[in-house]
Amino acid sequence: MLHGMSTSVEPSSERSAAEVNEEIRALWLRSGGTLSVEQREEYQRLVQEWASALPPQAAAEAA
Repeated sequence: MLHGMSTSVEPSSERSAAEVNEEIRALWLRSGGTLSVEQREEYQRLVQEWASALPPQAAAEAA
């Protein structure tokens, strides 16, 4: 499920890392591979949300 761009970070318990990853991929597709300033801010927020949604072991492996 894709979520629209929001202005606040949603708690990680609401969305899984896979759901956030899907939104990150959609952002890159919409941008054509080049992010605007606003899109970069959204990307950074999504990456932080994705990292916080990962299980502790997966987060350690991703680092």
